Amino acid sequence: PQPAAVRSRPGRVWRWRNLLVSFAHSVLAGLWALFSLWYSPELLSDIQDGYSVSGHLLVCFSSGYFIHDTLDIIFNHQSRSSWEYLVHHAMAISAFVSLIVTGRFLVAAVLLLLVEVSNIFLTVRMLLKMSNVPSPALYEANKYINLLMYFAFRLAPQAYLTWYFLRYVEVQGQGAFLTANLLLLDAMILMYFSRLLRSDFFPSLRKGSAGRDVDGEKFLID
Repeated sequence: PQPAAVRSRPGRVWRWRNLLVSFAHSVLAGLWALFSLWYSPELLSDIQDGYSVSGHLLVCFSSGYFIHDTLDIIFNHQSRSSWEYLVHHAMAISAFVSLIVTGRFLVAAVLLLLVEVSNIFLTVRMLLKMSNVPSPALYEANKYINLLMYFAFRLAPQAYLTWYFLRYVEVQGQGAFLTANLLLLDAMILMYFSRLLRSDFFPSLRKGSAGRDVDGEKFLID
Protein backbone atom coordinates (compact mmCIF):
# COMPACT_ATOMS: atom_id res chain seq x y z
CA PRO A 1 0.00 0.00 0.00
CA GLN A 2 1.17 3.52 -0.83
CA PRO A 3 0.56 6.35 1.66
CA ALA A 4 -1.24 9.43 0.37
CA ALA A 5 1.99 11.43 0.56
CA VAL A 6 3.54 8.95 -1.89
CA ARG A 7 0.58 8.70 -4.26
CA SER A 8 0.38 12.48 -4.56
CA ARG A 9 3.93 12.74 -5.93
CA PRO A 10 4.55 10.70 -9.10
CA GLY A 11 8.31 10.73 -8.53
CA ARG A 12 7.87 9.01 -5.19
CA VAL A 13 5.93 6.01 -6.44
CA TRP A 14 8.97 4.34 -8.03
CA ARG A 15 11.18 5.22 -5.07
CA TRP A 16 8.65 3.80 -2.60
CA ARG A 17 8.44 0.48 -4.48
CA ASN A 18 12.21 0.35 -4.93
CA LEU A 19 12.81 0.99 -1.22
CA LEU A 20 10.41 -1.78 -0.26
CA VAL A 21 12.42 -4.23 -2.37
CA SER A 22 15.59 -2.88 -0.74
CA PHE A 23 14.00 -3.37 2.69
CA ALA A 24 13.14 -7.00 1.88
CA HIS A 25 16.72 -7.64 0.76
CA SER A 26 18.11 -6.01 3.90
CA VAL A 27 15.98 -8.17 6.20
CA LEU A 28 16.85 -11.39 4.38
CA ALA A 29 20.54 -10.69 3.75
CA GLY A 30 21.19 -9.13 7.17
CA LEU A 31 19.68 -12.04 9.10
CA TRP A 32 21.35 -14.50 6.72
CA ALA A 33 24.79 -12.95 7.34
CA LEU A 34 24.25 -13.08 11.11
CA PHE A 35 23.15 -16.71 10.91
CA SER A 36 26.11 -17.69 8.72
CA LEU A 37 28.64 -16.26 11.17
CA TRP A 38 26.80 -17.61 14.23
CA TYR A 39 26.49 -21.09 12.73
CA SER A 40 30.14 -21.19 11.55
CA PRO A 41 32.14 -18.86 13.85
CA GLU A 42 35.36 -20.57 12.78
CA LEU A 43 35.08 -18.65 9.50
CA LEU A 44 36.28 -15.52 11.26
CA SER A 45 39.69 -17.11 11.78
CA ASP A 46 40.30 -17.37 8.03
CA ILE A 47 38.92 -14.35 6.19
CA GLN A 48 40.87 -15.07 3.01
CA ASP A 49 40.18 -18.76 2.45
CA GLY A 50 37.34 -19.64 4.83
CA TYR A 51 34.33 -21.15 3.08
CA SER A 52 30.74 -22.10 3.82
CA VAL A 53 27.91 -23.02 1.50
CA SER A 54 25.61 -20.60 3.33
CA GLY A 55 28.04 -17.71 2.88
CA HIS A 56 28.54 -18.55 -0.79
CA LEU A 57 24.80 -18.61 -1.45
CA LEU A 58 24.36 -15.35 0.46
CA VAL A 59 26.90 -13.61 -1.79
CA CYS A 60 25.12 -15.03 -4.87
CA PHE A 61 21.76 -13.85 -3.53
CA SER A 62 22.97 -10.31 -2.83
CA SER A 63 24.72 -10.14 -6.21
CA GLY A 64 21.37 -10.93 -7.80
CA TYR A 65 19.72 -8.15 -5.81
CA PHE A 66 22.37 -5.61 -6.86
CA ILE A 67 21.95 -6.61 -10.52
CA HIS A 68 18.15 -6.36 -10.21
CA ASP A 69 18.33 -2.96 -8.53
CA THR A 70 20.76 -1.65 -11.13
CA LEU A 71 18.40 -2.67 -13.94
CA ASP A 72 15.43 -1.22 -12.05
CA ILE A 73 17.19 2.16 -11.81
CA ILE A 74 18.21 2.16 -15.48
CA PHE A 75 14.93 0.92 -16.96
CA ASN A 76 12.92 3.42 -14.92
CA HIS A 77 15.14 6.31 -16.08
CA GLN A 78 16.47 7.09 -12.61
CA SER A 79 20.16 6.84 -13.50
CA ARG A 80 20.83 10.55 -13.22
CA SER A 81 19.27 10.99 -9.79
CA SER A 82 20.65 7.69 -8.45
CA TRP A 83 24.09 7.65 -10.07
CA GLU A 84 25.82 7.17 -6.71
CA TYR A 85 23.88 3.95 -6.23
CA LEU A 86 24.94 2.74 -9.68
CA VAL A 87 28.59 3.32 -8.75
CA HIS A 88 28.07 1.45 -5.47
CA HIS A 89 26.37 -1.45 -7.25
CA ALA A 90 29.07 -1.67 -9.91
CA MET A 91 31.67 -1.98 -7.15
CA ALA A 92 29.65 -4.58 -5.25
CA ILE A 93 28.79 -6.69 -8.30
CA SER A 94 32.36 -6.77 -9.63
CA ALA A 95 33.78 -7.63 -6.20
CA PHE A 96 31.17 -10.27 -5.43
CA VAL A 97 31.49 -11.95 -8.83
CA SER A 98 35.25 -12.25 -8.30
CA LEU A 99 34.61 -13.89 -4.90
CA ILE A 100 32.03 -16.28 -6.35
CA VAL A 101 34.38 -17.34 -9.16
CA THR A 102 37.52 -17.76 -7.06
CA GLY A 103 35.92 -18.88 -3.79
CA ARG A 104 38.32 -16.64 -1.85
CA PHE A 105 37.45 -13.79 0.54
CA LEU A 106 33.87 -15.03 0.90
CA VAL A 107 34.08 -14.45 4.65
CA ALA A 108 34.98 -10.82 4.00
CA ALA A 109 31.84 -10.50 1.86
CA VAL A 110 29.68 -12.01 4.61
CA LEU A 111 31.15 -9.52 7.10
CA LEU A 112 30.41 -6.68 4.69
CA LEU A 113 26.84 -7.89 4.29
CA LEU A 114 26.28 -7.34 8.01
CA VAL A 115 25.67 -3.80 6.79
CA GLU A 116 22.23 -4.99 5.70
CA VAL A 117 21.20 -5.16 9.37
CA SER A 118 21.90 -1.43 9.54
CA ASN A 119 20.13 -0.90 6.22
CA ILE A 120 16.89 -2.25 7.70
CA PHE A 121 16.61 0.80 9.94
CA LEU A 122 18.05 3.20 7.38
CA THR A 123 15.39 2.12 4.88
CA VAL A 124 12.66 2.42 7.54
CA ARG A 125 13.91 5.97 8.12
CA MET A 126 13.52 6.81 4.43
CA LEU A 127 10.07 5.21 4.22
CA LEU A 128 8.89 7.16 7.28
CA LYS A 129 10.12 10.44 5.80
CA MET A 130 8.44 9.74 2.48
CA SER A 131 5.11 8.79 4.04
CA ASN A 132 5.06 11.84 6.35
CA VAL A 133 4.28 9.56 9.28
CA PRO A 134 2.12 11.44 11.80
CA SER A 135 3.90 9.95 14.82
CA PRO A 136 7.22 11.77 15.42
CA ALA A 137 7.94 9.39 18.30
CA LEU A 138 8.30 6.50 15.85
CA TYR A 139 10.78 8.44 13.74
CA GLU A 140 12.69 9.58 16.83
CA ALA A 141 13.00 6.03 18.16
CA ASN A 142 14.16 4.71 14.80
CA LYS A 143 16.63 7.61 14.53
CA TYR A 144 18.61 6.48 17.56
CA ILE A 145 18.34 2.77 16.75
CA ASN A 146 19.54 3.56 13.23
CA LEU A 147 22.59 5.39 14.61
CA LEU A 148 23.45 2.49 16.92
CA MET A 149 23.10 -0.04 14.11
CA TYR A 150 25.18 2.17 11.81
CA PHE A 151 28.09 1.93 14.23
CA ALA A 152 27.65 -1.76 15.04
CA PHE A 153 26.95 -3.22 11.61
CA ARG A 154 28.32 -0.70 9.13
CA LEU A 155 31.24 1.27 10.55
CA ALA A 156 32.71 -1.46 12.78
CA PRO A 157 32.86 -4.31 10.19
CA GLN A 158 34.08 -1.87 7.53
CA ALA A 159 36.85 -0.55 9.79
CA TYR A 160 37.94 -4.07 10.75
CA LEU A 161 38.06 -5.28 7.14
CA THR A 162 39.95 -2.19 6.01
CA TRP A 163 42.54 -2.78 8.74
CA TYR A 164 42.76 -6.48 7.85
CA PHE A 165 43.20 -5.93 4.12
CA LEU A 166 45.82 -3.22 4.56
CA ARG A 167 47.75 -5.33 7.05
CA TYR A 168 47.50 -8.89 5.78
CA VAL A 169 46.33 -9.01 2.15
CA GLU A 170 48.89 -8.81 -0.65
CA VAL A 171 48.29 -5.77 -2.83
CA GLN A 172 48.30 -7.62 -6.12
CA GLY A 173 45.75 -9.37 -8.29
CA GLN A 174 42.42 -9.96 -6.61
CA GLY A 175 43.74 -8.62 -3.30
CA ALA A 176 44.60 -5.26 -4.86
CA PHE A 177 41.24 -5.06 -6.63
CA LEU A 178 39.28 -5.80 -3.45
CA THR A 179 41.40 -3.41 -1.37
CA ALA A 180 40.72 -0.59 -3.83
CA ASN A 181 36.99 -1.37 -3.71
CA LEU A 182 37.09 -1.40 0.08
CA LEU A 183 38.81 1.99 0.30
CA LEU A 184 36.32 3.56 -2.11
CA LEU A 185 33.50 2.09 -0.04
CA ASP A 186 35.09 3.61 3.08
CA ALA A 187 34.86 7.05 1.51
CA MET A 188 31.22 6.53 0.51
CA ILE A 189 30.21 5.25 3.95
CA LEU A 190 31.83 8.20 5.73
CA MET A 191 30.17 10.65 3.34
CA TYR A 192 26.72 9.17 3.97
CA PHE A 193 27.38 9.00 7.69
CA SER A 194 28.09 12.74 7.69
CA ARG A 195 24.83 13.32 5.79
CA LEU A 196 22.93 11.24 8.33
CA LEU A 197 24.40 13.17 11.25
CA ARG A 198 23.66 16.54 9.65
CA SER A 199 20.10 15.59 8.78
CA ASP A 200 18.98 13.85 11.97
CA PHE A 201 21.19 15.32 14.68
CA PHE A 202 22.61 18.63 13.40
CA PRO A 203 19.95 20.04 11.04
CA SER A 204 21.41 23.55 11.33
CA LEU A 205 24.47 22.32 9.40
CA ARG A 206 22.46 21.16 6.37
CA LYS A 207 23.28 22.96 3.16
CA GLY A 208 21.52 23.13 -0.16
CA SER A 209 18.66 20.74 0.68
CA ALA A 210 15.88 23.29 1.11
CA GLY A 211 13.34 22.98 -1.65
CA ARG A 212 15.28 20.24 -3.36
CA ASP A 213 13.29 17.55 -5.16
CA VAL A 214 14.80 14.22 -4.13
CA ASP A 215 11.83 11.98 -4.89
CA GLY A 216 13.79 9.79 -7.27
CA GLU A 217 17.04 9.65 -5.35
CA LYS A 218 17.87 6.46 -3.51
CA PHE A 219 20.76 7.64 -1.40
CA LEU A 220 20.48 9.65 1.77
CA ILE A 221 20.19 13.33 0.89
CA ASP A 222 18.06 14.73 3.70
